[in-house]
Amino acid sequence: MFFCASILLAAFSVPQTSIDVIPKPSHMEVLEGSWTPDKGLGIRYDHRLEAEARGLADWLGQRLDQEVQIVREELRIKLPQEIYLDMLEEEGVPESYTMTIDANRVHILGVGAPGAFYATQTLKQVVAPDGPVVFPHCEIEDEPRFRWRGMHLDVGRHLYPVDDVKNLLTWMAFHKLNTFHWHLTEDQGWRIEIKKYPKLTSVGAFRDSTPPYGERLGSDGERYGGYYTQDEIRSIVAFAANLHITVVPEIDMPGHMLAAIAAYPELGNTDIKDYAPKVSSKWGVHRYTLSPKEETFQWVDDVLEEVCDLFPAEYIHIGGDEAPKHQWKESAFAQSVMKREGLEDENALQSYFLARVSKMLEKRGRKLTGWDEIREGGLAKGATVMVWRGWHNAVEAANQGHDVIMAPTSHTYFDYYQADGKSELAKGPWYECIGGHLILQKVYSLDPVPKELKGTPAAQHILGTQGQLWTEYAKTWEKVEYLAFPRIAALSEVAWTQPKDKDWPDFQKRLKPMLKRYTKAGIRHFDPFR
Repeated sequence: MFFCASILLAAFSVPQTSIDVIPKPSHMEVLEGSWTPDKGLGIRYDHRLEAEARGLADWLGQRLDQEVQIVREELRIKLPQEIYLDMLEEEGVPESYTMTIDANRVHILGVGAPGAFYATQTLKQVVAPDGPVVFPHCEIEDEPRFRWRGMHLDVGRHLYPVDDVKNLLTWMAFHKLNTFHWHLTEDQGWRIEIKKYPKLTSVGAFRDSTPPYGERLGSDGERYGGYYTQDEIRSIVAFAANLHITVVPEIDMPGHMLAAIAAYPELGNTDIKDYAPKVSSKWGVHRYTLSPKEETFQWVDDVLEEVCDLFPAEYIHIGGDEAPKHQWKESAFAQSVMKREGLEDENALQSYFLARVSKMLEKRGRKLTGWDEIREGGLAKGATVMVWRGWHNAVEAANQGHDVIMAPTSHTYFDYYQADGKSELAKGPWYECIGGHLILQKVYSLDPVPKELKGTPAAQHILGTQGQLWTEYAKTWEKVEYLAFPRIAALSEVAWTQPKDKDWPDFQKRLKPMLKRYTKAGIRHFDPFR
């Protein structure tokens, strides 16, 4: 009965003249013909691609409302209809793949498991978001432009359930993003369990109140907080790894450390006037910074020991941004360190501080990355710069031989309004954002390689780009989704697709079925077509 119904659906389905995939593949040719899977469909796979085969089988099973069998290729089982997942033996562009769909067969050939995985994400988009599952005949060759294709999430201002974080990771993978930058510590809350220092969470994870929407300097009078246990973090890291996403943790220092200093006051500049650290209940930049004491460096080393145990990522993000120097100027001890080390000013003291942190990471086989303020006072050897302010920071750092990740406010700050602020606020206080105005087309227009580096050897130091989700004005996960989608789609094409292949009108056409997918999945998203 099912087989007959499938034939009828195929007979009356309209043949596809285009395939709407985001990010746009390097090369795609739509051929005549298509086929509709029946109960004979199975997935044959290279034994190294079992996780990818199971993930695709789960998705297909839900769409077809039937179990899809998977078989290892060496079993030589003949399948009347098959999706064959194979891996390229020889070298190729990392994460690249080819996919051919012809009569009753999908053949996927990936460079490594990530390549095969991204092919399966493309296959999901080759199938229309609603209606019957139909595989249009086509040939696709695809490879990424950048190796760092990321999304950032701030959980210091607001905390989100583990399942929601995992859902974001799933949609990141669907858009071929491969790096999750997890901002875990802030003035308003410490969100990662560190077993050696329990007060970081018992004290530092909670604040007395939060500014309500529409009243930025106000207070809701409600205690707020929480944190992720180490078991929860391991669960998220493992979930991400299964999606070929690397989780890069951020432990922000020496500024944005008020929650940690409130938990352990001895970490701060205790010799200044009116020293009274408390977890902040207000947004903005706060003056409390870590003191350059040996005890503080020991604490940092201990924290990084547990962080590195939880996160196998090559990079550890140490923040380095918005660290006011007032307390170091006031602190006799900080000034004595500057004199002892022959440091010219407080910027040089921050450079000294971060150079010591870099050595802590080096001895664990990790690399330091931080916001572009880490360049002030001199940059630690081997440090990677995440540029969020002036593009000159990217040009200068790359020319000095440092790797760079582009995260400019101009194109990648998703906490900005997606439409005119007045029109958004007219809908109600829930729509409040930090400010700014970042429309979808502006995200799409980004080229992460500065024009000054085009055609130069230094251009190779631009590792990629990522979107930023700061969450002062995202109290709930629904608001996070509204800020992220569909800008995440535009970002994915910036990070994956070559500039010559980008086309704004064509992207808009391909975005419409993507919005249907968001709606079907229950994702709250901004609609740029309204």
